[in-house]
Parts: sequence; structure tokens; C-alpha cells
Amino acid sequence: MSWLLRHRLKVILSLLLGIGFVYVLKAGAMPLVPTSDDFAQLRPWVVPLYFGLWLSVHGLRATRWYFLLKPLHAPPLREIVSASFIGFAAIIFLPLRTGEVVRPVLIRRQGKLSGWHAIGTIAAERIIDGLVLSLVLFFALLLTPTLDPLPETIGKLNVSAALVPRAAQFALLVFGTAFGAMAMFYFARDAARKLTRAVIGPFSLKFAEWLSNKVERVIEGLRFLPRLRYSLPFVSITVSYWLLNAGANWVLMRGTGLEDASFGQACVITCVLALGILVPQAPGYFGAFQLSVYAGLAVFFPTDIVLGRGAVVVFVMYLTQLVITLGAGVVCLVVQREGVRSALSRGLGGETTPPPGPSGPSDASGAPESSEITSL
Repeated sequence: MSWLLRHRLKVILSLLLGIGFVYVLKAGAMPLVPTSDDFAQLRPWVVPLYFGLWLSVHGLRATRWYFLLKPLHAPPLREIVSASFIGFAAIIFLPLRTGEVVRPVLIRRQGKLSGWHAIGTIAAERIIDGLVLSLVLFFALLLTPTLDPLPETIGKLNVSAALVPRAAQFALLVFGTAFGAMAMFYFARDAARKLTRAVIGPFSLKFAEWLSNKVERVIEGLRFLPRLRYSLPFVSITVSYWLLNAGANWVLMRGTGLEDASFGQACVITCVLALGILVPQAPGYFGAFQLSVYAGLAVFFPTDIVLGRGAVVVFVMYLTQLVITLGAGVVCLVVQREGVRSALSRGLGGETTPPPGPSGPSDASGAPESSEITSL
């Protein structure tokens, strides 16, 4: 109850967002639950197969974090996967994506790996995810035939399906710029620190020093960038993870009566969904998830199919991904409940040692070794 009181504004706002999405879905006649006639198109084998494929997707998503943490201090892989599963569930459960902070809190190690360094790795993960998704979406739309002309509605909502290709171009611009900024901040960290002090200093010197210190520590979390033995495996697993995700959705589409669905169409729908749920929203991605998948389907299929067999695709995708994400998180939370409770009680605070400087022992890439990492 005390948590609800402290975060009541976020909870209320997230619930209002959910109500708003329900209104939008109703206005577009986009069903949350398909009819029995539409369910009749569902092949019996597709649900367990999709469940297994997406469970593999979820595992890859958790495992790849190891390559971002390794240049700092990587805990055992099982701890990374456990923290990831709990963190992914927290993002779904907590309002407005405030669950993003859970992973850094759970993975920090006093004197070895700070929560702020972990935040840097997660920021990099999000930016690289967005860039990969934007590139896949851009080329999938370029190479996959769409309806011509694109319908003026998504479902029966008076929003043109042309929004999808325009959003793809915008996302590519945003994440391409973000990746460039991330690289610039890492390789010009002194300039980033000075910029922070120059902008904030006139208002509060104390806060400027605190913020520049945190910015530097977040930037230290990007140590994997110039080290190909970590960055290449991470990017490779990321691309594989998203393609497997699209493959799972392709299997689901074909198993729900969309026999002519192509892998390119599945890539577009997967990317539209992933980009659509990146922003703060209602708990459980509710509403944004459904609307994003319907928008992706509307680019390729007429309205009657989108609102019929497409509704089954949306329903099975949402329920399966929700069950796997929450289920894996709950299992790990129960197994490691004492450690999780202790980590959450500490939060990101209590870390005062200055971050490591750029000098010191390094490998061939010139980056300091993980033994230099101190607690924040």
C-alpha cells in the first residue's frame, strides 16, 4: 500500500493511458478477444510451437546482456538471466516503464559493478535495439509488397496505415542519431562532462558536479563499444533475437489462417510492435501492444481480415508474451526473493567512490580492465 501511495500519480497516469487505449481500440472496432468463428481458424499445433519459440526469444534477450556487462564486471550468467527476467517482468508490471531501473539495481556489485554503469549498458541496449529494429523495418517495408494504396484506416479507426512507413523513417532517424550521440559521448567523455557542468552549473554547482559524475559513470557502461569481442557477439545475438521473434510471429500468422503471410510481413509487424511499446504506457503494454500489431497488419491485409483472423494473431501474441514474461520473472523472484529484497532496499544509492579514469591497465582495445571498476 505504501508503494502505491508513493507512486500514485504514475499509477493513475498509466491507468488513464490504458483506458485511453481501450477507447481507441473500441473506436476502431479492434477486438480485444476474437470471436469463436475467428478462433476456428487457429491450428491446434501453433500455440505450443509459438510458446516454445518465444520462450527461446525471451532467453536470448536476457542472455545477450552478458556481453555488455563483461567489460565492466560480469556476474555469473545465471544471475544475469535471473535479473533480466525479473527486470522484464517489472517493466510490464510497473507503470510508465519505471521497471527499467530494476535490472541495474539487481545486478550491481559493491566494489565491482555499479548500478549507474549498468544503466549505461541498458541505455546502449535500448539504442542498439531501436537501430536494429528501424533498419529491419525500413528494409522489410522496402522489399515486401504492401497494399496499394495503403488504406486510410487502421481497422475502422480514422488513422491512415501510411503512418507505419512514415514512423519507420522517423525511427531510423531518431535511433541513428541516438547511436551517433552515444558513440560521441563515449569517445568524447571529457567534453560530455564539461558540457553537463556548463549547462547545469549556473543553476547549481553542487547538482552539476553530482550530475556530471553520474553521466560519466553511465558513459563508463559503454565500454563494450570499441571492443569487438563483446560488441560483435551482442549485435549478432540482437539481430538473431529479433529475426527469431519475427519467425515466431510468422509461424503464428500462418497458423491462424493467414496462409499467404510472408516473413517480410512478420518482420514489419514485429518491428512496429517493438517500437510501439518502447514509450511509457499502461501496465502490461495493454492497448499499445494491440494497437501496434493491428497497425502492422493493416499495411498488408484488408480490414475484414485484420479484424478477423488478425485479431487471433493479436490475442495469442499478447497472451503468450505476457504469460512468459511474467511467469519467468515470478519464478526467478521466488527463487531469489531474499537477494532481490536486499538489492531493492539498497537501490542505486550509497555509492560514492569516484569512477575509474581512462588510464590504467588495458587490453588491446585500450579500454581499462574490469578490475578497475569501483562501486558508485
